[in-house]
Amino acid sequence: MRPIHRYRRLARVGAASVLIGLGLLSAINHHVANAAQGRLFTVAEAPARPVAIVFGARAMANGEPSAVLADRVRTAVELYRAGKVQKLLLTGDNSRRKYDEPTVMKRFAVKLGVPERDIALDYAGFRTYDSCYRARAIFGVKSALLVTQQYHLPRALYTARGLGLDADGVIADRHVYNARRRWWLRERLSTAVAWLQVNVTKPQPKYLGQPEPRLVEAR
Repeated sequence: MRPIHRYRRLARVGAASVLIGLGLLSAINHHVANAAQGRLFTVAEAPARPVAIVFGARAMANGEPSAVLADRVRTAVELYRAGKVQKLLLTGDNSRRKYDEPTVMKRFAVKLGVPERDIALDYAGFRTYDSCYRARAIFGVKSALLVTQQYHLPRALYTARGLGLDADGVIADRHVYNARRRWWLRERLSTAVAWLQVNVTKPQPKYLGQPEPRLVEAR
């Protein structure tokens, strides 16, 4: 086979592979989005659940939450004040000694009036899958409201429900965020990874540890 024909054949195979990959990516995202239909609520519309799981996001170097993280915590506090939840599980990244999303979230929630006794922290919520897995396996959560921005909720709900949680989502969008365009592509890829984790690979979280059953008592 002449080199030019070989290159053309490789190019056709490569183009076909890209198209197949994009088709699978689109199909998975469509499936995950459909699974979230009817499960996304505002604070006023949300059903009552024992616990709100609040997902971490970037914490600032000065110890304050970013706008995205602050809006998630504010929304959870509104659920608490409205009697929709009794406990908050704040889950995020504390993989570095000087970076601690859950503690930043807790300080903000307490500042907004939530008693410390009604807050539990998950310091190993490095990704959505880990947070959902650990909520059930470590903290004994069986039914919860998931609090995060709307772009993230379909993946979070699909993951949580795939791991055995009875979960609904509460939309935490309170601003127009500057990074929303970057989130779109990242979320498409992350959703495909989540589908594989839930249905194929079924990994354990990076850290599991011993059960902390304090949230089991929430009713």
